[in-house]
Amino acid sequence: MREPALVPRLRPFTSTIFAEMTALAVRTQAVNLGQGFPDTDGPSGMLDAAKNALFGGANQYPPGPGRPELRAAIARHRAHYGLSYDPDNEILVTAGATEAISAALLALTEPGDEVIVIEPYYDSYAAAVAMAGATRRVVSLVEGADGRFALDLDALRAAMTPATRAILVNSPHNPTGTVFTREELSAIADLCRERDLIAVTDEVYEHLVFDDAEHVPLAAFPGMRDRTVSISSAGKTFNCTGWKIGWVCSSPELVAAVRAAKQFMTFVSGGPLQPAVAHALDHELAWVDSLRTSLAAKRDRLSAGLAAAGFAVRPSLGTYFVCADVRPLGFTDAAELAWQLPERVGVAAVPVSVFTDNPAEWRHMLRFAFCKRDEVLDEAIERLHKLA
Repeated sequence: MREPALVPRLRPFTSTIFAEMTALAVRTQAVNLGQGFPDTDGPSGMLDAAKNALFGGANQYPPGPGRPELRAAIARHRAHYGLSYDPDNEILVTAGATEAISAALLALTEPGDEVIVIEPYYDSYAAAVAMAGATRRVVSLVEGADGRFALDLDALRAAMTPATRAILVNSPHNPTGTVFTREELSAIADLCRERDLIAVTDEVYEHLVFDDAEHVPLAAFPGMRDRTVSISSAGKTFNCTGWKIGWVCSSPELVAAVRAAKQFMTFVSGGPLQPAVAHALDHELAWVDSLRTSLAAKRDRLSAGLAAAGFAVRPSLGTYFVCADVRPLGFTDAAELAWQLPERVGVAAVPVSVFTDNPAEWRHMLRFAFCKRDEVLDEAIERLHKLA
């Protein structure tokens, strides 16, 4: 008797593409502006705190919800937004924001439920919805006359059905660099209250906003605190993406549900790193201010260089990323160009279409990361000029 075929439940998402592009970039010695991690370390005080914890005996399992000093620091940090959380039962430490998002969707949705996802979206969102057995319904950002990627509120409302259980909101937004306005967030809050929805918010770039943009947590809007699973992490704020220390803030009931799923994923993680993140949240926000100023300058540096090389650059008000239209250079397919760039000019970038369910609408856009040293950005810009 023939054995049944084993069919993977999940298709490869962009992590596979990142791995392949990274290998291509290494092989061609390309400047890698495709991946969103910085090439400098975080504040020295945080690193010293990690060293002290490592050599001070904090190397066994931390408590399941996270070390108490970190949960207390997270509560103090959220107070900056006017939000109050009990460190004992309203905060959960996770293995980065990616685990937090997956655990939230596994805990709070089930087969038959629908989850609204705003595209382009970080690749783990689709995988997390699929693992929960829920159905993904996508609403696409739209480009305004000023080049800003905005939320289509009419499309958002139209996408909701009686089966809609949750909405996944990412602002500041990867990959476009947009930051949702108070008006957009208020409209999302209205719909969540009206439809009795749970909001899962990915706020990992909360401190990396530029110019006049501001990050406003969705949980801060009326009626949203106890129906929002607010998620953030230390990685982007403190240049420690490899530490994978994230957190969830919500009502006791929602946090307990997320913890029930999370405990069977990683159980706990990052024991000696958690005290260091607690130190950073309490003492290193001035360093974060300087990081934000530096990143804004890097964004301007790369954006100007891309424009001079012939790209049509879109505005970025947050994150590590800027998007650029390849059509002025005579190309129609950014994905095809992305595969050519490492060998043609020695630069790696990522096509925005890989973050979407509707790639044709985004096929002209490339995403570049500017969280690199100035000399790295300058080398990439010099090489990209060879495309013209």
